[in-house]
Amino acid sequence: KEIWFYDFRTNIHFTLKKNPLKLEDLRDFITCYNPDNRHKRKELFNAETNPEGRWRKFSYAEIIARDKTSLDISWIKDKSLADLDNLPDPDVLAGEIIENLEAGLESFKEIMLTINGKE
Repeated sequence: KEIWFYDFRTNIHFTLKKNPLKLEDLRDFITCYNPDNRHKRKELFNAETNPEGRWRKFSYAEIIARDKTSLDISWIKDKSLADLDNLPDPDVLAGEIIENLEAGLESFKEIMLTINGKE
């Protein structure tokens, strides 16, 4: 009849090294999800009073009416797209990309060591 969505993509920025995802980052979702009583879930989203609310439900009819019945749904305004004039310098962006790639590579190296029993 309905499906619940929590927008954990828009305006959230995690990295492997400087800002990794932690359990505390998921507390709001866990509270909204209300696994003990799903019938008492309450939306955080309200078009007039809380358009930034991350927890929202959609009816079956709303989902079916979407182009190709896509579940790629977002409703929160992406601040990074709205403020293109204030992007960091290209060298800062490049540095962040390099840092993230290096951190990812280190993580894979640790996994390989663990798999091969060398750690």
